[in-house]
Amino acid sequence: MKFRQSAGILGGMKRNIDNTALAALFAPSLLDKLAAVQRELDGELYLVGGAVRDLLLGKPPGDIDFLVTGQPKRWAERLRQLTGGACVELGREEGTFRIVTPDNAVLDFSGFRQGAVCVEEDLRRRDLTVNALATPLHEFLHDRSRAALPVLDPTGGLNDLAEQRIRVISAQSLLDDPLRLLRVFRFAASLGFVIEPETLAQVRQHSLLVSQVAKERIAYELDAIMATTQAHPAFLGLRESGLLWKILPELRAGVGMAQPASHHLDVFEHCLEALRQIELVLADLPGFFPGGSSVMAAYLAEHPKRLAQVKWAAFLHDIGKPVCFGTKEDEQGGRITFYNHDLRGADIFTAFSRRLRRSREDTEATARLIAGHMRPFFLANNQRKGKLTLRACLRLIRDAGGQLPGLFLLAMADALAGKGEDSPEAIEEEVSGLFAQLLRIEQEHVAPVQAAPPLITGNDLITELHLVPGPLFRIILDKIEEAQMEHTISSRAEALALAAAIAAKRAL
Repeated sequence: MKFRQSAGILGGMKRNIDNTALAALFAPSLLDKLAAVQRELDGELYLVGGAVRDLLLGKPPGDIDFLVTGQPKRWAERLRQLTGGACVELGREEGTFRIVTPDNAVLDFSGFRQGAVCVEEDLRRRDLTVNALATPLHEFLHDRSRAALPVLDPTGGLNDLAEQRIRVISAQSLLDDPLRLLRVFRFAASLGFVIEPETLAQVRQHSLLVSQVAKERIAYELDAIMATTQAHPAFLGLRESGLLWKILPELRAGVGMAQPASHHLDVFEHCLEALRQIELVLADLPGFFPGGSSVMAAYLAEHPKRLAQVKWAAFLHDIGKPVCFGTKEDEQGGRITFYNHDLRGADIFTAFSRRLRRSREDTEATARLIAGHMRPFFLANNQRKGKLTLRACLRLIRDAGGQLPGLFLLAMADALAGKGEDSPEAIEEEVSGLFAQLLRIEQEHVAPVQAAPPLITGNDLITELHLVPGPLFRIILDKIEEAQMEHTISSRAEALALAAAIAAKRAL
């Protein structure tokens, strides 16, 4: 299992933090208030964990974590008073308190964990060596003219940063919190580092412990992996370690399951390959979708979880195949079939997502992609036969709604992952061209109708046609809108005539 290397500092990792980097991390007024709290409480204040790691890597830190001597609650409450911000207890065993300042700075204060009596001992009880780093911020608060602050590194994290290596501090750290089994892969993916073989062996040895972890915490780590550019190698590692089968046992049924000749991999390997391919597609949207890359980019940017949603759909789009496996006799003998695997797959994914207590919004968005992932191929098949109709295109646009770009990202990854001898030639070009065609249809046929007032409303069905309100109203109004988009009607009179015809047919 290999990850692409990140832009780490190779060949001589720095062993201190520049004061300019520290100063840039905090507003000057916040540094003044931190200094005031430190003087008042007469304790030590350390910047720890990911913030130190990221500063050494030249990256903007995602989290600001402080380790303090004394009671973290007193530090947090006093800073809250000085800043006018809010203080929330996060409820961890050691007691962690989060301050959110009026200008939206987020700072977490914690004390020594698991009975540690000094900062070095606390660091030795953390998860990974690259996260077990600290710098004495109280020294900087007292003397901001200092050129740099030392990095405390009792576990060899600096060397591992230099070597771009993920290593657990000890096997005990995995036993203390089995969530760290997953964090090994999350940090390897987010940093682009390689997991040390001994660490991978320890994860494999203790993989059963993942069953003890709260489901929400598992979901957070998996979604964080999906949000990186390295989800495919991470899930390869999850498979190798055995963790994947503990978390998603439904995938095992696809291992070794043969597919039709349009595929060159079994069901499970095809799912993994689709995840790899979608990461390649996402890295080069203009190359794969020259006629719609800006639409794709906007779709991905409009929701913070959109990337994870699409990649979950790619990875699990065929999870319904094992329960839909069948054969059909034809002139060439028994042909493998997976009828309705798209719909069954959406149901299986929904059950898995609910099991991990993922949000309803994320669950439904991904399930909708899985349920619809065959639709672009149905259109492509019709286009290849010269039977593609405007109505079929309009119905996919309507049914997909805002998920149309996601369906075609998924279709592209699926096509690239299936390279059997019966796979259609140039299927990737077909998918890309069809997406561009649907965008044109949406612009020319759908957008003008949706922007204009409706030709008739439900009130017209009551007053003009004397219909009784009910489910039929939605059917009639949708048919009228579809006819407008097809340019077969354009007036109120035509709309009423069509409505009357639909109602009469339904009454028979």
